[in-house]
Amino acid sequence: MNANWQEFLCASGARIEDDQVRHFGDPAAELHAARAATIMSPLSHLGLLELSGPDAATFLQSQLTSDVRHLADGSAQHSAWCSAKGRMLASFLVLRCGPDYLLQLSADLVPFVRQRLSMFVLRSRLSITDRSGERPLIGVAGPQAASALVAAGLPVPAAPLGVTTAAGGLLVRLDSNRFEILASVDAAPELWRRLQARPVGTAAWQWLDIQAGVPLISERTREEFVPQMAGFEHLGAISFRKGCYPGQEIVARTQYLGKVKRHLYRAHCASPMAAGQPIYSAGSPQQPCGMIANAAPAPAGGHDALAIIQESFAAAGNLQLGDPGGVAIAVAPVGPPSATP
Repeated sequence: MNANWQEFLCASGARIEDDQVRHFGDPAAELHAARAATIMSPLSHLGLLELSGPDAATFLQSQLTSDVRHLADGSAQHSAWCSAKGRMLASFLVLRCGPDYLLQLSADLVPFVRQRLSMFVLRSRLSITDRSGERPLIGVAGPQAASALVAAGLPVPAAPLGVTTAAGGLLVRLDSNRFEILASVDAAPELWRRLQARPVGTAAWQWLDIQAGVPLISERTREEFVPQMAGFEHLGAISFRKGCYPGQEIVARTQYLGKVKRHLYRAHCASPMAAGQPIYSAGSPQQPCGMIANAAPAPAGGHDALAIIQESFAAAGNLQLGDPGGVAIAVAPVGPPSATP
């Protein structure tokens, strides 16, 4: 996190640990606000890579699961980057800004992804730059989120995954009530002051992502899931018509042969959950039947998560966290997201 931005947030009441904005003084109230109020949150768990140069689009088209060449200027799309075995190395929100592209991903994966992507550049005319410290990310959500952004002088995109440009940054509409501001370091404090919304910690935003059914691959879940296990086809993050990319054959075979046995579920547990934790079934305790992808405290108590679980065991119920005989988890399937504004 940029030092100036961190200093400003601390002066505004943020409690920061390990570069993460934990809360603004009242975590429980902030979680409750995320359910129905208009909130704003520093997205300190996310990072940004910029790909610029005449070959940026061609390069990304050959690496990512989505159809980057059909991504219009001023728009965004979900995507993933896979290993040769079709397992996701990272998940992205890809933004096109003129000839350049921004990849938003889990902050703990930025160094790995930048280094590994650079291995494939070869003679391509492009550069890959870490912009995480130069563009603070602010999430804004709630029933009056669009009005709050307009009042702050920001042009609101009309459609989900639309991107608008304003003085001081970019604005992305994620869905009907959730937005992200990619601000410049200089503009971020003033934008924060102008927004009429309740400040909340990152955990509140992560809970909203869980409700939206949008998984985030992190260091703890790298190379664990084929994209369809995490429902990425429902996010528009996979193109089955484009050319080759790493893992494309396995991703396509998985789709057309219908061999996905693990699927995305929302999970609730009385105990804390964390990305990478295994899930067991009482009916088959010898090996895990699933894994937590993302987790956050729940406003009503306990913890909520997105989990990838083997379908037959999820249907049977009696699932346990961490170890055979561990604390019980309740799960429900995640359907295709609704993005209607």
